[in-house]
Amino acid sequence: MTTPPPSLALSLDRSAPGPLGLQLSGRIRELVLDGTLGRGARLPSSRALAADLGVSRSVTEQAYEQLLAEGWLESRRGSGTYVAAGSAARAVAPAVRRAPAERSLVRLDAGTPWIDPRHAAGWRRAWREVSTARPPRGYDDPRGLPELRALLADRITRSRGVPVQADEIVVTNGTTDGLRHLLTVLPPAPVAIEDPGYRAAAETVLGLGRAVRDLPVPGTVTPGHLDGCAAAYVTPAHQHPLGRVLSGPDRVALLDAARAAGAVVVEDDYDSEFRYDVAPVPALASLDRSRVAYLGTAAKSVAPSLRLGWVVPPPDLLDRLNARRVITHEGAPWPVQRAYLALLRDGYVDKVVRTARRVYAERAPRVAAALAPYAELAGPLAGMYSTWLLPEADALRAREAGRRAGFEVNLLSDYCRSARLTGLVVGFGGVTDDELDRALAALTSGL
Repeated sequence: MTTPPPSLALSLDRSAPGPLGLQLSGRIRELVLDGTLGRGARLPSSRALAADLGVSRSVTEQAYEQLLAEGWLESRRGSGTYVAAGSAARAVAPAVRRAPAERSLVRLDAGTPWIDPRHAAGWRRAWREVSTARPPRGYDDPRGLPELRALLADRITRSRGVPVQADEIVVTNGTTDGLRHLLTVLPPAPVAIEDPGYRAAAETVLGLGRAVRDLPVPGTVTPGHLDGCAAAYVTPAHQHPLGRVLSGPDRVALLDAARAAGAVVVEDDYDSEFRYDVAPVPALASLDRSRVAYLGTAAKSVAPSLRLGWVVPPPDLLDRLNARRVITHEGAPWPVQRAYLALLRDGYVDKVVRTARRVYAERAPRVAAALAPYAELAGPLAGMYSTWLLPEADALRAREAGRRAGFEVNLLSDYCRSARLTGLVVGFGGVTDDELDRALAALTSGL
C-alpha cells in the first residue's frame, strides 16, 4: 500500500512582493534544507497542495517546476513528486559563544593623516565632478588616467627632484600594490627589507612566495646584504618606523650594492612632504633612475582609504609591467583616479598638506615633551609619528595604560623581525588635539 504524501505546514503571504509561486518554492526549499522533508519524501500533488493553500494550481505547478529545475525535487512517472535523492538536510552549526565586543580604541597609528575639516568643500566638489563625468566604455588605460599621470609627473619632478614623464608613471592601488606589480616582473629571488620596517611590505613579499632578507637599520648596506636578491625595499627619506634619514654616503653605498647584485632598489617615498625642520629630503631615485623604482602614495596626504598610489619603475621594467597589467586589468578604480585628479588640479592636496604640516610641527614637540623624560627619540621629528626607544616592559605598561584610557599605540617590537629594538611608535595625525593630550597623559602614567 502506497504511503500518502504528508500535508505540508505552509502558509503564504499574499501581501508580500513577488509571485506566489516563487514564495512557495522558497518555503518548500527551506523544509528540504532544514531536514523537515527528508530524502525521498513524497510531496502532495500540485492539485492537492493548491487546494490546501487556497491558491490556483498554476501557483503550485510553478513552485514545483522551479524546484525540479534546481534539483531539489524529482518527478517519478506515474508515482508523483519526491525530494531528490541527492538533496540533504543542511547541517546546523553549533552555537558559538561570542566574547563581549571590545570598546573601540582611538588609534595613534603611524599612517592616518590629519585632514583639516575646513577643506571638506574641496573634497565634496571633487566627488560631485566624478558623479557627472562619463566613465570609460570599457577597461580604461591600465597605466592610469593620462591627465592624472601628467599632474603626478609634474609634481614628482618639481617636489621630489626626479625628472619623469607621464608615460613613465603607473597608477596603482596603493604602495603595496605597486610593490607587488614590480616583483611580478623581477626574477624569483629574495627581497631585502629594512628591519625594523614596514610590515605590509614584508607580508606582500611573503605572500608572493618570496623570502625576506633583513636589512639592519641603522647600518650601511654592503654588496653582501643584497647578494642573490631581486630587490631591496627601503624608506630613505623617513625610515619607517625609526624616522631616520638615509645619509648621503649610505645612499651611495646602497646604490653601489644594488648595482653589484643586479638588484632593483624600491624606494617607498610615503611621507616626504611632511618635513617641518628642513626642506624635504630629495628622493633616492634622483640619483639613479635606472636602478631605483619610485613608489608614491595618496594615503598620507589625503586618505589611506583611497587606496591610490603610483610607481615609476626603472625604464627597462616599464614595458613589461604595463604589458602584464593590460592582461590582468589591474588598474586603479576609475572613480578614485578621477577624484584625485580633481583634488590635485584644484589645489586641495596642496592645501591639506600645508595644513597638516603645520599641525604636525606643533604636535611633534608636545609628544616629545611628554615622552622625553622616559624614552629616547629614535630619529628626527618629522612626519605624523615619532618613535621612542625604551625597554619592552616599560613599553608594554605604557600601552596597557593607554588602552585603559581608550587609546591604542603600537609597539616598536611589532615592526622587528630579527632586530631587538623595543619602544613605542606614537602617531599623532589621526587624532584631535584633545585626544592627543589625553593619550599622552595615559601613556606616561604607565611609565
